Amino acid sequence: MTYTASEADGHRAMALALRVGELLLGSGEATENVAGAMRRILEAYGLRHVEADVNLSAITLSHVPDDGRAAATAERRVRRRQPDYDRLIAVHELVGEITSADLTLAETQDRLREITRRVKVYPGWAVVCSLALISASAAVLIGGGPTVAAAAFVATILGDRAGAWLARRGVAEFFQLALAASFGALIAMLLLWREVPVEASAVVVGAVIALLPGRPLVACIQDGIAGEYVTATARLTEVVFIVAAVISGIGAVLTVAVALGVHISVDNVPTAPLSLRAPQILGAVGVSLTFAVALLVPPRHLLPGALGGGVIWASFVLLTWQGLATLPATAVAAAFIGLLGTWYARLVGVPSMVFVIPSIGPLLPGSALYKGMLELSLGELSRGTLHLIEALSLALGIGAGVILGAEVLRAFRGRGLARRMRPASRRTRGY
Repeated sequence: MTYTASEADGHRAMALALRVGELLLGSGEATENVAGAMRRILEAYGLRHVEADVNLSAITLSHVPDDGRAAATAERRVRRRQPDYDRLIAVHELVGEITSADLTLAETQDRLREITRRVKVYPGWAVVCSLALISASAAVLIGGGPTVAAAAFVATILGDRAGAWLARRGVAEFFQLALAASFGALIAMLLLWREVPVEASAVVVGAVIALLPGRPLVACIQDGIAGEYVTATARLTEVVFIVAAVISGIGAVLTVAVALGVHISVDNVPTAPLSLRAPQILGAVGVSLTFAVALLVPPRHLLPGALGGGVIWASFVLLTWQGLATLPATAVAAAFIGLLGTWYARLVGVPSMVFVIPSIGPLLPGSALYKGMLELSLGELSRGTLHLIEALSLALGIGAGVILGAEVLRAFRGRGLARRMRPASRRTRGY
């Protein structure tokens, strides 16, 4: 498409690109993909050599024309980051149409306005229930029965509604997450106090998995590998604060429970059986399916993401059966699903995170995180710290594995596909 931009049209094109970048970044897209999409839009409308600076809270575009016109710089703040993969797919499709079809600026602006105003693919109550079903499915995955799954479901519903209540009053998200995490621990402590014969700790683990930041973690590692170190650091800080909020909520309840004399033992903390039996496979598929709904993945793409949960769990179990330790088995299984998910995403023409992010749900380290907090509450500082480090290592292994799978596909894809250079791809040899 050839398009000669006047000064006014150039400014409108920059405003359009900034709005697209905001939508992509707010949905969790990687920095290099956001910058690439904005540059393709601007090139389609006649603006060449535009510099894009993307960080976690702001996007800046700078254009210095070579014909003597005045330079232009524009910035847009990214204040809300809520995952909406249905909208993410629609925005990517629009970017593709801009670069391959003769869409005028007015037509593109109308299309973008329709995307931003479209009705959510699932109603609010379905998203809330999907979060609760993540917890219930995770409880089944780690060996809990129907009672435990129901308790995890109720705990997540109560925690989410309590967090929403705080949000409406302007309370910081850190405290929203801490309060939401505390409900799982509170219900588990009540079950232990009443000596109900169930795996009470599985309630906490299930509730924790629904809150762990799998999506920001993968984006963080992807940005770091791509050479976007400032944004990667900001995303890592966000991940740390989310995990700290979850730990704070659980730790507060555990501390009170121990002080009140509730009998809690680290030996009772469940871990998922390394099994391919029906409860584990169904639990893994259920976690990924409900994660996909919570991320607003369109119905037509739900099945691949759900099956990805079964695949990553089966891969992890088979690797451990071969004697591989938990951390490398987790990373290799994540790499396999990253490779498979990225390949399938390119086949159907959607962003890879639509399939990959829901698929990693079954391997999120809820048990290690809870065990570490419990040991700290019981005064076992060394062991508790080691388990928290283990949880962090598993999370990083998942993120690195997913990106490794995508990079393998990048390295061996055909010559006919466009290659995008990135700062980290040049051979600096560390200098």
